[in-house]
Amino acid sequence: MSETASRMKQAVAVIGAGWAGCTAAVELARAGHQVTLYESSRTLGGRARAVEMQGKILDNGQHILLGAYAESLRLFKMLGIDTDQALLRLPLQMRYPAGCDGMDFIAPRLPAPLHLLVALLRAKGLSGSDKMALARFSSAARWMDWQLNTDCSVSELLHRFDQTERLIKLMWQPLCIAALNTPPERASAQIFLNVLRDSLGARRVASDMLIPRVDLTTLFPQQAANFVVQHGGTIKTGATVQKIANDNRKWSVMLDKTEDAEYDAVIVATSATQAAILLADVTMNAAIPAFEYEAITTCYLQYPADTHLALPFHALTDDADSGCWGQFVFDRGQLDHTQSGLLAVVVSTSTSAIDIGHEALSAAIAAQLAHALQMPALAHPEWSRIISEKRATFSCTPGLQRPQEKTEFPHLAIAGDYLASDYPATLESAVRSGVKAASLLRQHFTAEK
Repeated sequence: MSETASRMKQAVAVIGAGWAGCTAAVELARAGHQVTLYESSRTLGGRARAVEMQGKILDNGQHILLGAYAESLRLFKMLGIDTDQALLRLPLQMRYPAGCDGMDFIAPRLPAPLHLLVALLRAKGLSGSDKMALARFSSAARWMDWQLNTDCSVSELLHRFDQTERLIKLMWQPLCIAALNTPPERASAQIFLNVLRDSLGARRVASDMLIPRVDLTTLFPQQAANFVVQHGGTIKTGATVQKIANDNRKWSVMLDKTEDAEYDAVIVATSATQAAILLADVTMNAAIPAFEYEAITTCYLQYPADTHLALPFHALTDDADSGCWGQFVFDRGQLDHTQSGLLAVVVSTSTSAIDIGHEALSAAIAAQLAHALQMPALAHPEWSRIISEKRATFSCTPGLQRPQEKTEFPHLAIAGDYLASDYPATLESAVRSGVKAASLLRQHFTAEK
């Protein structure tokens, strides 16, 4: 290799193989750099990964992606992922089963914003005043260009635009909790508007709901790892980085207090808590705040294989006081034929739900499904399991200050869904952060030539 080519091919350590770290590793490997990806777990994906349960490969939480996730979809395409096979694409919808006294709202495949107008006119379970309130909110948000002069809570925003109690209960509250994983009374209205802008306020396909048919590790992190290896990189799982150090020329990465290797640059793509520890000894300008966190819980319930729901997923009306914790239920058998009879119920902002205990929570969710779906047999699953991510996302509150990917060192960057972004802690925000962190290093390498 010539001296010039050697200078161009830099050795980079990416610490953390969640979606942000995997993205950064792919972008750097694609640019021709020598990447080593460290992951403390044996499974890639971070807080969006596969787990083995009852002989099945499932996820640590059920996810929905959006057609607006442009960077994620770009990466999928670049990696050769067949999204038609890997994802079930559904039009925007909020459809409740008969036992929920809910609504039936589904956007037809028409150009925007006609698809939302037709969906609103056809919606069942909403009164004329509910529909007028929704139309008024949508028009006002577009007129404001989806921007607030001063951030406030989602509840305050909805009150300001006279949204009806029923519309808040059946549409805005579940959308807010699903998108931001923060209750409306504490959630950032500006971040909520950003999500609506890029989905409801954009092209029709941007509002499509994309449900993974394969487990989350297989969907992207494993494909990313394969790409890195094919481009000369290395994946190290079960490797917990204890410390990084810099001598103004090279970065040292230490595992269990012993130096593993030296690198030209580093991207720290761990959780915010772990990133704060790793960065504390090397930089004072990348201070990571002590975020407040929200939990997400998924309850898996197995029934006989011939058990099917009318739709791939339904919205549910949750009411903690009545013991109804579930907010969405997914028929896994309609996503993967090997999982027939398996239902996944999502409980966002689930700290209170977790407190009642796994056994009690599973029983309550089974009873909720039996009533909501008017299928008594659902009260008695063959087995059930609870998976909780207690720090699934940061609490996305108004005016929250989030750090940047850039640090005082041009050869050190941070990546993660908690960094400054228009979005809350989603897969797309993680991917965007990974892209930005990799771009910062590429710019530095180019300037050094």
